[in-house]
Amino acid sequence: MAQRLLTGGLRTWIRMPVAGRIAIIYLLARLTTTGFFAIAAATSQPGSRFGMQPTIGDYVLGWDAQWYWTVAVFGYPSTLPLNDAGEVTENAWAFMPVYAYLSQFVGLGDWGAGALLVSLVAGFLACLALHRLLRRRIGSTAALWAVAFFACGPLAALFQVGYAESLFVLLLLIALDLASRHRYGWLYLLIPAMGFTRPGVLAFALFLGLHGIARWSAREREPLPARDVVHIVALGALTTAVGFSWQVIAAAVTRDPGAYLKTELSWRRNWLVDPSADFVPFDGFVRGAEFWARQWGMPAWTGWVILAALVISAAYALLRARSVRRLGVDVRLWSASYLLYLLAVFFPQSSTFRLLFPLTPLAGALAVPRSRAYRWGVLLGCLLLQLLWILAMYGSARTFWQVP
Repeated sequence: MAQRLLTGGLRTWIRMPVAGRIAIIYLLARLTTTGFFAIAAATSQPGSRFGMQPTIGDYVLGWDAQWYWTVAVFGYPSTLPLNDAGEVTENAWAFMPVYAYLSQFVGLGDWGAGALLVSLVAGFLACLALHRLLRRRIGSTAALWAVAFFACGPLAALFQVGYAESLFVLLLLIALDLASRHRYGWLYLLIPAMGFTRPGVLAFALFLGLHGIARWSAREREPLPARDVVHIVALGALTTAVGFSWQVIAAAVTRDPGAYLKTELSWRRNWLVDPSADFVPFDGFVRGAEFWARQWGMPAWTGWVILAALVISAAYALLRARSVRRLGVDVRLWSASYLLYLLAVFFPQSSTFRLLFPLTPLAGALAVPRSRAYRWGVLLGCLLLQLLWILAMYGSARTFWQVP
């Protein structure tokens, strides 16, 4: 009897449309994440940011979600807030408007409900987009496993809180799929939406440049029509303009040419005693390497060695690892572009893992044809890391060192 039920269930699963299978995976993943949040709430202590017995709604509105809520309700400040030393302090200009206002619209004024719905729906659609992006490269079954790793991954809680990551990754996966299929027309709409959802669109500008070079290099094997050249160049220019436009808008509203960069740098004062007064590319990661080396009781130069080792390892994986090469040139070019972007602009701190979320397509490298035991092991590892991340960022949640 049990064998008959198992066989019948397997046949039903096989016959089910891919979208249906993804929906089941995503639903089970979200129920699991809800259970993890319940564990975090049950173990929350009075010293936690969320207090005793917080609700799921408290978690939806926690941490940086408050900034998106501020944008939706109060907009952006026309005068930058300053501390006693005359330095710009944290403010809403660090957060893009699309997710904030879309959540307000969807929630009909209840921003928390709208944010949860937008994140949940965007997460499911991102799973569909990820499968579509990967199935031509690694096969439908492996792509389905990649979706499972994504839906259950260490950062899957982002599908259920008021953060813009799930919406940005949805737009990104669609954009990568369109670029890889050489269907450039829709990108003229997607790129502005990406650019005003979350920082990172400048990495897509670099990707488009590298994508164009790759197509030019392969033009003898694969035709490169003149119209595609025009699209790639125009889209690169558009993406670059969108990437810098928020700085221009912030400057125009506040009458401070450096408003956006000063706002972003203000967060570093939580970590560094003497942060740079002006933005310098790659300075954040160099200073961060020194900072964390000292935190771990090591001399500063060991931080540089660790950083160099990480960069070399990432470069080797993108260039030489067979499982990564299976994902295709565009996924690898995007991953390299985004990692370079992070190195140029970011200071590594508690949000580092969240900022790696746009590297989602690399989940396919974990899912290429391997043993069933390996895949189930990876899935269990994803769930364990997710639980630990939720307990650290939402269950404990005592200081800025735990901001997701």
